[in-house]
Amino acid sequence: MLHKRMKQYISSESMSEKHKVEIYQEEKELITKYELISNDITLIEKDPKTRFLDAYIERCDKETEETLAEESFVFLEQPIDYLQKHKNEFLYLESNWLELIGVDAISLEVSDVFGTYDVMVGLQMQKKFERSLRENLSKELVGEEARFELIFNPKDGMWDLNFALNYVEGFSEEMSLEEAYRLIYRFIFKLVERIEVGSKDVN
Repeated sequence: MLHKRMKQYISSESMSEKHKVEIYQEEKELITKYELISNDITLIEKDPKTRFLDAYIERCDKETEETLAEESFVFLEQPIDYLQKHKNEFLYLESNWLELIGVDAISLEVSDVFGTYDVMVGLQMQKKFERSLRENLSKELVGEEARFELIFNPKDGMWDLNFALNYVEGFSEEMSLEEAYRLIYRFIFKLVERIEVGSKDVN
């Protein structure tokens, strides 16, 4: 599905921009690796820091899930430890880019039990990929204490996936919220790519 969504994106963008497609590193790597475009289309790599520039962002109360405030992109420039200082809150982010990887939204909070930065997403992927999902998550999350939760929701046809960002390669306590969201995106992008390629489900 990732390849299919990528081809659809390229098609729509190249038509509107006359054979030019602005894209980020992850998508460019995928397009080049699997030759998803014709030679007459030029890829222009965008500044990675702009990926979530137009994202919809909320700060919410963990207990009630009530929206405390809508935030602009500037809010994401704060250090990730904002969540350590506001453990009663979680961040909710929606973006058009998430549609490419089959994710509805990304929520991020600090675990009351473990003190880790926990990521919660709804991942659109068929139930038959459960084994591959679990194997890839177990392999790619680094550290003996790395953990994740994966539950299939038949009502929505999506996986409820929770994992600790602390165990994703590239994580740093010094990173900003914006950098954290980019790391989450890349981790899920690569996860979906590996599962698709492993299953040969690339059309």
